[in-house]
Amino acid sequence: MYKISELLDVSHTIASELFEGREYAWDALSDIKDIILKLGRTLPADEFDSPEEGVWIAKDAKVFPTAYVGAPCIIDHGAEVRHCAFIRGSAIVGKNCVVGNSVELKNVVLFDNVQVPHYNYVGDSILGYKSHMGAGSITSNVKSDKTLVVVKNDSEQIETGRKKFGAILGDFVEVGCNSVLNPGTVIGRNTNIYPVSRVRGVIPANSIFKDDGNIVKKEGLKTDSQVLSC
Repeated sequence: MYKISELLDVSHTIASELFEGREYAWDALSDIKDIILKLGRTLPADEFDSPEEGVWIAKDAKVFPTAYVGAPCIIDHGAEVRHCAFIRGSAIVGKNCVVGNSVELKNVVLFDNVQVPHYNYVGDSILGYKSHMGAGSITSNVKSDKTLVVVKNDSEQIETGRKKFGAILGDFVEVGCNSVLNPGTVIGRNTNIYPVSRVRGVIPANSIFKDDGNIVKKEGLKTDSQVLSC
């Protein structure tokens, strides 16, 4: 439930080759910078502007004048980067994504149609197709003791070898407002996280995370995604 094939439809990102030959999505985090520079040089000049070295912005994307876009970065077609967004670099913003006011991105891949619209911090993370983070929800990408991040799934523990690793969100994940995704969080496809949650480890696909130890399957349940995601 935490392998790339189980989490992400890689046809929904300009950086699909980043995931080729890999089993775990977090292994791709080390190569985001390099893939941006490689892809950027191939992007057609009639579709993408390059306002500075290492930055490529689709001509039909909307980047507000107060947003900061640091290199290397690709902002794909139809994306919107709103006022005071802070893209620190090594970021891929997919087609039709929304990066909202005061949102900070660093070493991330946002698949197409991702929304991080209000006061989010997303670092060293990958957000799958049509995933959404509610207002104020963040990824915590470094452990407080600065040790290497381990992905925990019940009794199973997978060493990532990474000091910085926030979260992997599968396709269609909804994260509720003011939630914190602790280092090494992996959330399966089509799962909802309740607002004001503290999440760690592997959360199964097609689930509703209410709190630690209280995760229910969606089958047969009526859910209100607007309430869950804010």
